[in-house]
Amino acid sequence: MATLIKANKICKTYANDGVQNHVLSNIDLEINEGEFVVIMGASGSGKSTLLYCLSGMTTVTSGEVIYDNKDICKMKEKELTGIRSSGFGFVFQQMNLVPNLTLRENVAVPGYLKKNKTRKEVDARVDELLKTVGIYDVKDHNPARTSGGQQQRCAIARGLINEPKILFADEPTGALNRSTSNDVLNLFTDFNNKGQTILLVTHDIKTAIRATRILYIEDGSIKGELKLGSFKDAEEKAREAQVNSWLTSLNW
Repeated sequence: MATLIKANKICKTYANDGVQNHVLSNIDLEINEGEFVVIMGASGSGKSTLLYCLSGMTTVTSGEVIYDNKDICKMKEKELTGIRSSGFGFVFQQMNLVPNLTLRENVAVPGYLKKNKTRKEVDARVDELLKTVGIYDVKDHNPARTSGGQQQRCAIARGLINEPKILFADEPTGALNRSTSNDVLNLFTDFNNKGQTILLVTHDIKTAIRATRILYIEDGSIKGELKLGSFKDAEEKAREAQVNSWLTSLNW
């Protein structure tokens, strides 16, 4: 299994009124092709900061993040922007859709901007994704006319439009009710089963059990790892009990 991202001794420190706040401390990890990796941890543990460092959305204080045999921490902004728009896809708790664009346009624009496909090819990819995530029937609606679940489905499609090597997701179900969250999680599982690599941050156990591997972070360090394998509906309850037991052993 090929390694997509490798982090070596990454640290992240913020200075506040002269006080050093060490958010991440000497993190080593690898994300392999085809994995669905979940990062868990309490609020303030550093899990979202870790995701932002791995995706180049924020700089590290020290260490390196290797992607495509290059250290993204040493890249200039133009090169990094190119990787974030092609190699990486993003889904956040707040969908960040452009309000005056339709759902279809929100998905299409990043595809047009990449300029490696014709407009016709991008349009075909957009329609395919909208059908896959189940919002093709509301594709011409602006976000305000759709539900939170439909908006998050749109955000997932947008994150996948340029066929990224890895999809980063930060609390993607945090603003959704349980039923809608489950629908969205099914999409993540389905895309992962088709080969999409996913790195997702959550504090929710029902989200975490979808992972093939869970990393637990505490005080900026990885304190535990649990390998689960591919998710199957029939194993949901047993998987949830396993994760609960593991988290309890880590004083969750």
